Amino acid sequence: MIRIYILLLLVMLMWGLNVSALKTLVDAIDPMLLTSFRIFTAGVAVLIACGIMGILRWPYKHEWLTIFSIAIFNVILHHIFIAVGLEMTTGVNASLILGLTPLVTMMMAVVFLRQHVTWLRVVGFILGFLGVVVANMSGAGGLGAITIGDFIVFLGILVQGFSFVMISKLKPTFDPRLATGYMMVIGSVFIFIISQAFGSEVQEITSLLDWKLALVFLFSSIMATAFGHMTYNFATKQVGPAETAIFINLNTLFAIIGSAVFLNEVITMNHLAGFVLILFGVFIGTGALEYLMLKRKKTQNKVS
Repeated sequence: MIRIYILLLLVMLMWGLNVSALKTLVDAIDPMLLTSFRIFTAGVAVLIACGIMGILRWPYKHEWLTIFSIAIFNVILHHIFIAVGLEMTTGVNASLILGLTPLVTMMMAVVFLRQHVTWLRVVGFILGFLGVVVANMSGAGGLGAITIGDFIVFLGILVQGFSFVMISKLKPTFDPRLATGYMMVIGSVFIFIISQAFGSEVQEITSLLDWKLALVFLFSSIMATAFGHMTYNFATKQVGPAETAIFINLNTLFAIIGSAVFLNEVITMNHLAGFVLILFGVFIGTGALEYLMLKRKKTQNKVS
């Protein structure tokens, strides 16, 4: 179990730093064009890893529809919204909004899977929302400082939350890591077609010939996206969504630190206050607090 926790910590570090990596890349290359190449590279890497692990197989006819449906939300819409939104907002703001992912996922599960939600979790939802509002009031314009980029990033986590609900309905015969690889490859092709429809110039990708950008691209596509998503999906199945959700809090922390170190962005007191609210919101809203309280109660009952 300790090994899985260490892997999760590593994934959160990579996901957090990936916000800064993506911000750097979209400033140099068209967001959708970049996303198509990045996701395709990640998808190929995942399929190669699945082959090495011995779980690679061709999907059955009825599984293709499921893979494509999830790819629309988990890959195509999610990554387009994130890439475009990052170009129009700051790394710090995007990091804080992305910190709401587990809360949004939980809300989607309540709406679409009819999962029971307690008042304690409702408090968590409210705290998380307030955290984003407070964080985005750091400018002189107050609430008016919220940009269209912030809204687009939020749309990105909305569609991703819905995709997680769809993934939860995958049949156990189809490994989620393998599904991830196929979804990425399929989704990247559609993103590339969309980028061309919007006038992206393919030659922009030659910017990756710069060794610094190339290293950032490889980190983002192979380490953060391919390895990160495979590991997180595996960990969720092993230790459960409640405990993995606790680690997502660190994702936001690493992302904010990365924005300050690599993008030279200023972290204000509003950002810190917003982060604390999001931290507590995610911890309470995802059920992690309830889970730990129940676990402690069971332990005390065994001792007594």
